[in-house]
Amino acid sequence: MDQSRRIDFTGRAVLVTGGTKGLGAAIARAFLASGANVLVCGRTAPAALPSTGGREAAFRAADVRDPGAAADLVAAAAGRFGRLDVLVNNAGGSPDADAATVSPRFVEKVVALNLLAPFYVAQAANLAMREQTTGGSVINIGSVSAHDPQPGTAAYSAAKAGLLGLSRALALEWAPKVRVNHITAGLIRTENAAALYGEDGGESVAGTIPMRRLAEPEDVARACLWLACDLSSYVNGADLAVHGGGGIPARHLARRTDPPFSSP
Repeated sequence: MDQSRRIDFTGRAVLVTGGTKGLGAAIARAFLASGANVLVCGRTAPAALPSTGGREAAFRAADVRDPGAAADLVAAAAGRFGRLDVLVNNAGGSPDADAATVSPRFVEKVVALNLLAPFYVAQAANLAMREQTTGGSVINIGSVSAHDPQPGTAAYSAAKAGLLGLSRALALEWAPKVRVNHITAGLIRTENAAALYGEDGGESVAGTIPMRRLAEPEDVARACLWLACDLSSYVNGADLAVHGGGGIPARHLARRTDPPFSSP
């Protein structure tokens, strides 16, 4: 690779919410490997922090659903590293729930984690980034549920659709100093894949994806690197699909002659 085009975050500071495990940890490791200083957060300290090549992420406990805690988290990252260049709003998720019987409290929690928390952290990050000569980049990790809701995900899908709209709105307001982009993530093979996709960890649904496999966390992590680096300096307000082509419509699955539920 031409070294002038290599993605290098040496001297840059990155904050990854929900960065202690799963996709968030993979994102943190990718930035660490590219030379960045990385702070991850979670509600509780993990047994081990994301690390690679002898470098380890810093950690701060925070419930990003609380506006004050979100602001303190950003201040801690900027204070520790002397700057803040990249925010990856990764914290999110929800168990399935029946929309007909789900409690208001459940809905409030899902919306708070998947929509309000990214807003709070991004708002605080923008205040820090806009004072820097180089500005900054905010990346919101969304979901295919924002575009294609599934049964049991009403509150989650609504919140993720809101996150996509929020990303586009902030991109309009905060440019050119701060770029805001969104990633539509598909099914991802993480340590809890069995709980999400069945005991086979998603193998039975891989054939419904054009790429014939679930995403690896690194697939999304590399997309974050690109959106945060100078190679994408004119990309703002984008929705980058990292979902293997989405889902093959049922009518086409029914017509396929090859086994529909198999990986290559």
